[in-house]
Amino acid sequence: MNIKITGTGCYIPSEKESNSAFLQHEFFDSDGVPFDTPNETIIEKFEAITGIAERRYAKTELNTSDIAFVAAENAIKDSGIDPETLDYIIVAHNLGDVNHDSIQGDIIPCLAARVKHKLNISNPKCVAYDLIFGCPGWVEGLIQAQAFIRAGMARKCLVIGAEILSRVTDRHDRDSMIFSDGAGATVVESCEEDCGILAFESASYTRDEVGYLFNGGSYNRALPQNIRYIKMHGRKIYEFACIHVPQAMKECLDKSGISIDNVRKIFIHQANEKMDAAIIKRFYRLYNKPVPPGIMPMNIHKMGNSSVATIPTLLDMVKKGEIEQQSVHKGDVIIFASVGAGMNLNAVVYKC
Repeated sequence: MNIKITGTGCYIPSEKESNSAFLQHEFFDSDGVPFDTPNETIIEKFEAITGIAERRYAKTELNTSDIAFVAAENAIKDSGIDPETLDYIIVAHNLGDVNHDSIQGDIIPCLAARVKHKLNISNPKCVAYDLIFGCPGWVEGLIQAQAFIRAGMARKCLVIGAEILSRVTDRHDRDSMIFSDGAGATVVESCEEDCGILAFESASYTRDEVGYLFNGGSYNRALPQNIRYIKMHGRKIYEFACIHVPQAMKECLDKSGISIDNVRKIFIHQANEKMDAAIIKRFYRLYNKPVPPGIMPMNIHKMGNSSVATIPTLLDMVKKGEIEQQSVHKGDVIIFASVGAGMNLNAVVYKC
């Protein structure tokens, strides 16, 4: 039995926020000390490192489960399935529904249940649950879906990655410029074709690394410190990712039996352009190979980092010809890879 993605869909918020919007922000360091560096310089360095020139924010009336639903509808339409035949709906996110002008996450009921409700699915055997796994959540959902199908517990699964991070960022933290909103979805089914998931790898590093991403108070000490925002130790994450993600990708590829020369695309979590490029370079170095041109599609420049949504939205956009000079074709071998809070990481080798 082979297990493949039969439909993709995404929701890209219409609200664009360019880097110039941060010129009037007052940035502080983690000790609460204002930076002496002008914002123009801070933003220029930020863009040079991350590659982010603008990001997308959800409209105030929308929530994470709303944009997850739209992405799901698009994926279901693309696959051509009857939603009543779904056995599982898996929604990867990290913060739940966060209302505009609020920073409290709402996950009761879970987002997957809300998406199922919005899809108007009446089948009670369609099980809906949420997956909290940091940025690698959508990839992990894909891994779980194939496990359900392979075990005979399911025939069709809907895997969604959705996040609205713009509502949980500290406007006084430079890292707030990284985060964005979005949703991507995929329908996963069994098939008899020579395609689908060939191998996967997952890991959680929690002994020393568990606090690399966390919730913390505003860097502006004049603000209430009991209100929590998404925070990260960027340098530690960068070093962790560059060491562990290439190795996980190699272990996954070796497990699949596919030669590195046959890999056509690598869809990596769009976290930071410089970090992603370093990961890919180190991955190919493990095989004593140069990085092939065009191997890594990117949309971070216009989309920012939408956590669990980056890979499924990127996949959908490439499939539909929306990323310049990037495409995937039947028979292509691709790799999905991600790293994030936990610290969790994973990889999947997939044949289109």
